[in-house]
Amino acid sequence: MYLSHYSLKESPFSITPDTAFFMNRAGHQDALNVLLVALRSGEGFIKVTGEVGVGKTLLCRMLMKKLGKEYATAYIHNPYLKPDTLLYAIADALSVTYKDKASQYALLRAITRKLIDLHCKGKKVILCLDEVQAMPIQTLETLRLLTNLETEKRKLLQVVLYGQPELNEVLENPAIRQLKQRITFSYNLQPLNDVAIKAYVRHRLSVAGYTKKELFSNQALDCLRLNSGGIPRLINILCHKAMMLAYGEGESQINLKHMRLAAKDTVETQGITRSGNKFSFPTISKWLLASACVVLAVISIQSIPMPGLFW
Repeated sequence: MYLSHYSLKESPFSITPDTAFFMNRAGHQDALNVLLVALRSGEGFIKVTGEVGVGKTLLCRMLMKKLGKEYATAYIHNPYLKPDTLLYAIADALSVTYKDKASQYALLRAITRKLIDLHCKGKKVILCLDEVQAMPIQTLETLRLLTNLETEKRKLLQVVLYGQPELNEVLENPAIRQLKQRITFSYNLQPLNDVAIKAYVRHRLSVAGYTKKELFSNQALDCLRLNSGGIPRLINILCHKAMMLAYGEGESQINLKHMRLAAKDTVETQGITRSGNKFSFPTISKWLLASACVVLAVISIQSIPMPGLFW
């Protein structure tokens, strides 16, 4: 709605993980480097943790994009799977041929053959699992058994586990202590700091095609820092709402008022601010509705033929 108003080519603050907006700084590039080094060294399990919205899925997609042709990758985003269902999911992700209603043993054999075949072709197989903190213990143990497959030189399957901090608690379960011992590399994604938040906002605007003066005032950015806690997903939500408000008022810059109203409307920011005050909402919904009505009214007026205009 506001792209032409700000001279943008695309929405800069979409919450969909888009690798075009990946910023090669502020911890994410460090995490990516750790993952690339660990995978190239042939290690079995790698773990990445971080709070909700900190950018784990984007990091995962960026990793899969960066891996060369010598890698075969599989991505499973739904972790709440039974052991046999996990094997089905892995088989499908690796294009393994199997019979309908195949047993767990038959699936394991089919996956093993596929892994050996890929190894003979010089391929390294990487399995990326998202939201692993929700994966049942039995399924995690099945995953560990699957990684037992190896040659004299390296594993036939490497696994990258992405999860919220609760994953660390899950891994303390004695039933999967062998899996925990096999995690050789770990990285914990942190929220963005003050400097990184400003760089993050500028970076996304630049990728989206913004070339004018600073779109967000310093006061708006300070408010953004206080209310987002440095969580990228919250930053995106707040910036998008603030831009909508400024657009509705015909403003070319987002100021403190716009960001405050955006924060008041965002449930996730409650309690993040330094004062700890709870806000009432949805204030912004009224503003956006009013703005939308104004825009629609203008469009409607422009589309009505004026008497005598073509005479």
